[in-house]
Amino acid sequence: MLERIQAVAAQVGGVVVGKQPQIRMALACLLARGHLLIEDLPGVGKTTLAHALSQSLGLAFKRVQFTNDLLPTDIVGVSVFEREGSRFVFHPGPVFSQVLLADEINRASPKTQSALLEAMEERQVSVDGDARRLPEPFFVIATQNPQDQIGTFPLPESQLDRFLMCIELGYPDPKSERALLEGADRREMLTTLAPCMTPAQLVEAQRSLSQVRTAPALLDYVQNLLTHSRRSAAFSEGLSPRAGLALLQAAKAWALLDGRNHVLPDDVQAVLTAVAGHRLRPAKGVAIGHRARAELVAELSKAVAVP
Repeated sequence: MLERIQAVAAQVGGVVVGKQPQIRMALACLLARGHLLIEDLPGVGKTTLAHALSQSLGLAFKRVQFTNDLLPTDIVGVSVFEREGSRFVFHPGPVFSQVLLADEINRASPKTQSALLEAMEERQVSVDGDARRLPEPFFVIATQNPQDQIGTFPLPESQLDRFLMCIELGYPDPKSERALLEGADRREMLTTLAPCMTPAQLVEAQRSLSQVRTAPALLDYVQNLLTHSRRSAAFSEGLSPRAGLALLQAAKAWALLDGRNHVLPDDVQAVLTAVAGHRLRPAKGVAIGHRARAELVAELSKAVAVP
């Protein structure tokens, strides 16, 4: 199983060059059955990464371009009256896929953004009083432009908390950018990608996380991080129990990617910024951007002793 996951990482890395740490973080997020938010400037490969991951994992993929006039029914679907049968027939929206790319999610209104809340948490949508299950596995990979750009709506805390991880790609290093300029067109490369895993194999890998052990001292460490975030004067609000569970699941996935069946404190530290950064708020001012969030997490990490 680990060999297949490594094959996925290698194939995606051939398309999104020079971003192996971010690719591994995205795979850890998917193994932990979480949803991924990619925040960065336009044109750095956010959408390409989502496409490459879905194709390499053999998952059904749909993309929604979020705009300020997008409606919730454009995402979840709508019931349409058909005269022939004299009844309403539900036409499912793009959310009924295994991977939903919510492109530029913060360009839509809060009402439309909230249409994803139930889908991301319960893995179902309620339409006309009926709960409709989503495919398994189901992932939301959302891209977000920096909040200081024109035409963006900040994601509310309740929406941010549904994303297990938030990462950024950043500009490529000179060597990787040269390979990008001299290489083939990324869109053409995407069409040639073959699945390295099946959806059933991915689900099996996700279930194997339950076999990754966590020692009592490791759980103490995670709990101390949560407690300090709630009591420290540096933060306006601490990490929620959901954030603690997300941190633990992400650390298990990180250990699994290393071929281990037990979690180390290093695993927790490796995923801490991606899991906690978008959930923490400073006591004074507003943290905007990945760098400011990383500084908040670094402050938290230094304040808690490592077992």
